[in-house]
Amino acid sequence: MLRYIIRRLLQAIPVFIGVTLITFILFFIAPSDPARLIAGQRADTETLARIHSTWGLDKPLPIQYLLFLGRIVRFDFGRSFKTNIPVIVSIGERLQATAILGLFAFLIAILIGVTAGIISAVKQYSIFDYSAMVIALLGVSAPVYCVGIILLLIFGFNLGWLPLGGYVTEYGFKAVILPAITLGTRPATYFARLSRASMLEVIRQEYILTARAKGVSERKIIFKHALRSALIPVVTYAGMVIGDLLTGAVLKETIFAWPGIGRLVVQTIFDRDLPVLQGGVIVMAFIYILANLVVDLSYALIDPRIRYD
Repeated sequence: MLRYIIRRLLQAIPVFIGVTLITFILFFIAPSDPARLIAGQRADTETLARIHSTWGLDKPLPIQYLLFLGRIVRFDFGRSFKTNIPVIVSIGERLQATAILGLFAFLIAILIGVTAGIISAVKQYSIFDYSAMVIALLGVSAPVYCVGIILLLIFGFNLGWLPLGGYVTEYGFKAVILPAITLGTRPATYFARLSRASMLEVIRQEYILTARAKGVSERKIIFKHALRSALIPVVTYAGMVIGDLLTGAVLKETIFAWPGIGRLVVQTIFDRDLPVLQGGVIVMAFIYILANLVVDLSYALIDPRIRYD
């Protein structure tokens, strides 16, 4: 297992370097001079030259890229052009908000989706099965922004039970309920369909039929023997969901005025705040790499038949 972890970490290094290279290139193909973004359009030549020297913009591109990688290793993404605040501080504040929202949304998605999928598989062709799959179809088909607006109109505007937007510092954890439900609706429907299909495939395997022939209780068959094997494709999809939720959902964060990292990245595009944009993209890539690594390692814990060579 240790060798596999080291090998997977080594395989992630080229991916991470590729992301840093792309973001570095985008920094230089931007239509505006970074020095002018810092000093303003009316800055004189001497001021621009001093900024180029301070930021290392007067050095050859390979040297600049190596310096850029060195700063990333030290978690130094520079300072924001707009606020002059260290980029890592701005991203850290927004990432905390996104993590809170993503955690609640993931719990809603995994608990409701997997539970509904397993019950639908065990009670195949029942009223519950048909109802759950119809609801799942509606959840997949409904645009996320429509779900968010409808929830806001019903529970926020008409009933007044929940706030229309804001963060937990203002309204407590009431503020996370509507955005978490909105963000977790579509993953929950995919979890339900995926876990149902996987469970149906597993419970038709020969070892399940053998267990039933030996008189093993249905509850023990489902939860001890079938569930662990059925969860493997669910865990694979869960890794992608975690990556999506922890890198920010721009539309949902905008609808609910949630100060997450996705909303921050969109704001930096309009503000041309390139250091924050670079840092946000690199942090998002790192989260995806880490999520995929965790998924790969969890396979052996779920199904002991899986071994890493």
